[in-house]
Amino acid sequence: MSRRVRYSKNEAARVIVIIADLTALILGLWILFALIDANSANDLVSFTRSAALWLAGWSHDLFTMSTDWLRTVLNYGLPAVVYLLIGHILAARIRRA
Repeated sequence: MSRRVRYSKNEAARVIVIIADLTALILGLWILFALIDANSANDLVSFTRSAALWLAGWSHDLFTMSTDWLRTVLNYGLPAVVYLLIGHILAARIRRA
């Protein structure tokens, strides 16, 4: 295999891992902000909330327990774990191919 093909595979895998890690970071940051009751008028908190709502749209209200903090952790933590797993598994497959 030529060096160029190997480098492009590694670069593609690296981009996928970075995207997966960033999505999980945004979701984790929103969980933290929600748990510590961060100021929703703050631009960073507002942006993080909007991005997390979009990223976790497919799992929104999947869990509906009465405890707010647990519902937040599950509804935003599950997508974070799924994005991490899919991203890292896909990157590993690309590197091996």
